[in-house]
Amino acid sequence: MEFWHNTTFWSAFFSWTIAQTTKLLIEAVQIRRLNFKCLVRNGGMPSEHSAMACGLAVSAGIEAGFGSPLFAVACAFAGVVMFDASTVRRAAGLQATLLNEMIDVAFKEHRFAEQKLVEILGHTRLEVIMGMMLGIVTALWVQSWMCT
Repeated sequence: MEFWHNTTFWSAFFSWTIAQTTKLLIEAVQIRRLNFKCLVRNGGMPSEHSAMACGLAVSAGIEAGFGSPLFAVACAFAGVVMFDASTVRRAAGLQATLLNEMIDVAFKEHRFAEQKLVEILGHTRLEVIMGMMLGIVTALWVQSWMCT
């Protein structure tokens, strides 16, 4: 029963859920229809990974103290997640775009199997920052909501 009162879990969970829902709504406005595939694909505004990791870190800080080892570990985890989302995965996505363009050219001139790479793997820095801010705000909301 204690699990259901774990504000750190719920902060991370709601941060991720709100980010995913926001991503769905933003894409729906852009393409004028609901595309539920965006809920299982990487990339897009805001970064759900950044939101979840920051929601987890802020909640851990509130619960255990901002000077605690738990908060330090959670911050390190959030930093790695955000760095990975905006650099390593972003670079892989850009490389996939270039390779797909090369495949298009090669396919027109020769006969190749037309198999494309996933291009939306990472996030822009703005998407990561927005996810981070969403996670912080959500953690503060969950903490105030569950601890009253």
